[in-house]
Amino acid sequence: THRGRYYTVEDARLYTLPEEPPPIMVAASKPGAAELAGGQDGLIGVSPERELLEAFEAAGGRNKPCFGQVTVCWAKSEEEAKRTAREWWPNAAIKGDLSQELPLPAHFEQAAEMVNEDDVAEMVVCGPDPAAHRDKIREYEKAGYDHVYVHQVGPDQEGFFDFYAREILPRFR
Repeated sequence: THRGRYYTVEDARLYTLPEEPPPIMVAASKPGAAELAGGQDGLIGVSPERELLEAFEAAGGRNKPCFGQVTVCWAKSEEEAKRTAREWWPNAAIKGDLSQELPLPAHFEQAAEMVNEDDVAEMVVCGPDPAAHRDKIREYEKAGYDHVYVHQVGPDQEGFFDFYAREILPRFR
């Protein structure tokens, strides 16, 4: 049982514990969250900002894994990718605290109505250009991230995996 500031859990129980507890990673978009991550097992950064890594390392995160999240929308054309990204992930273009601090899903839907395909494409790599995908991954590498994972937006997962297997991954091996 936990009664905390943000949530309450009554009689929580794990019936089959893993032999080793899973690592606790903290996602951060601001230095305060990166500092919190420093006391845990690792950092997940959602932007390639060196400042986040510095805050993480200063708070105990040195030599702990740093994962960068690259959000992309692969499609056969840039136009199709922009449409798909706007449909499936419009929240990428919602600015500031508005993107995280709204109380109801309906409020996020209302905020998303204010963004267009070009707004989303500023935040999400859209389309079939391998250089754009590789460049975004390299931004995280240059910032100091030691791991990068790619978040594909939209339903064409098979096309995305084929594209990455053929055009992206061979350049990073």
